[in-house]
Amino acid sequence: MKYAVFNPHDKPIDTLPVIYGFNNGGQPGWYHATLVAEDGTFLGGHLCSGECYMPGDLGILEGSRPDRHEGFRKHYPDGYRMEFVGFDEVKSHPKLWTILSESNNRMRQDEEAK
Repeated sequence: MKYAVFNPHDKPIDTLPVIYGFNNGGQPGWYHATLVAEDGTFLGGHLCSGECYMPGDLGILEGSRPDRHEGFRKHYPDGYRMEFVGFDEVKSHPKLWTILSESNNRMRQDEEAK
């Protein structure tokens, strides 16, 4: 499995921001595949019958879902790289879990401010 990369300025790959695709849970046949940018922006989702289909359905894999990459390029015009995180690794993934936790905290604060 080779993950997609958009790198128009030939920067070192590890310096590009990451767009994470991950299994956000669900039930057999109805798993929630989610896309979130490194900056916490939600970039899309998809219902999948199984986790094994998520990388392709979300556009994580090189050459998959060019329609999704149009939006990704608008969000990160200077480049990005894709990464998929399976359900069992979401809470132990240091960067993704931090992004999700911070996003949840911001949403809670926004709700409290209303």
